[in-house]
Amino acid sequence: MKSLKLCDTTLRDGEQAAGVSFTRAEKLEIARLLSECGVEQAEIGIPAMGIREQEDIAAIAALGLPMKLMTWNRALKSDIDKALATGVNWCHISIPASEVQLRGKLGLSPAEGLAKLLRAVEYARGLGMTVSVGMEDSSRADMSFLVELVNSLYKEGGIRWFRYADTVSAHHPGQMAERISTLLGAVPSDVELEVHCHNDFGLAVANTLSGIAAGATWASTTVAGIGERTGNAAMEEVALAWRYLYSGQSNIRAELLKLIADMVIAASGRSVGDSKPIVGKMAFTHESGIHVDGLVKDRETYQTFNPAEVGREHSFVLGKHSGTGGVAHVLGKRGLEVDPDTAARLLVRVREYAETSKGNVPEALLVEWLLEEQQQAQNAV
Repeated sequence: MKSLKLCDTTLRDGEQAAGVSFTRAEKLEIARLLSECGVEQAEIGIPAMGIREQEDIAAIAALGLPMKLMTWNRALKSDIDKALATGVNWCHISIPASEVQLRGKLGLSPAEGLAKLLRAVEYARGLGMTVSVGMEDSSRADMSFLVELVNSLYKEGGIRWFRYADTVSAHHPGQMAERISTLLGAVPSDVELEVHCHNDFGLAVANTLSGIAAGATWASTTVAGIGERTGNAAMEEVALAWRYLYSGQSNIRAELLKLIADMVIAASGRSVGDSKPIVGKMAFTHESGIHVDGLVKDRETYQTFNPAEVGREHSFVLGKHSGTGGVAHVLGKRGLEVDPDTAARLLVRVREYAETSKGNVPEALLVEWLLEEQQQAQNAV
């Protein structure tokens, strides 16, 4: 299976999430970590937002990271001029591809939209910039227009990289695979297609993987999936799923995923939930007696990959669904042995506590209960 390439947009689309605003120091650290993680390309901002954004972009560029950088721009000369001034030479130019967005946002027909895009691309290339093209709302665009757009930009504008955007989450994985396959089958073989998916139905990761499996080259992601509305495809989920479910390759250093996720989540001021895959607090936490028993005997029974790969480890907690094996295991970690009868009595107390408190039993409290049991046994002698 081919190698997955990531174009991460945490610093652009990720920061577009409502209420998220990264400081310059946070942006610099996120960029460093993205590069250290093995991300090949990062979209780092929108120059047209103003001088502060342009200065932030320039500061990231000044880091001299091995990761390639790009800015996001509309098909306007003024946007392109601002992009050039940042010192980032890669100019991503985006325009709506669906008729509903072309007419609704810009008041243009598809032909007028294509002409506008061609002019912007020619202008940016004339300034010596590397250009890629974003097709906003690709998933609702007429396929014949997408084919015309790619072929025209390829022939007349010299563009090789195009972004297929599922802007409003209009695809399921089957549709994504069919559309990507159809588009790639109608354009030159050296076109590199990027899939950019939103998560309104919880399918951003699935749609991204489906698009890559169907022939797209680049996956557009954000750390922890932060982004507008319900977010984007999560970098860590795409990278690990590609590796373990598709037997694919990537340059991502999995051991750094938790580190960068924690940093981005803290900087965003948001919570992505304890049960978030890969990086969530509870991602490798087990309570069920059946699961704990299996994992204690053989870790392969309840894991697809070793959590140590992402700098994590399995954690066992005690609650309503625990068994005596879980009780014995938790106490054993503290060097304490417990016989089966005592473990059974402690389990009754564990389940009662869990029901009344709606939470897990602290290990210290379990030890306290064990000491009480032992004291009662001595008094009974």
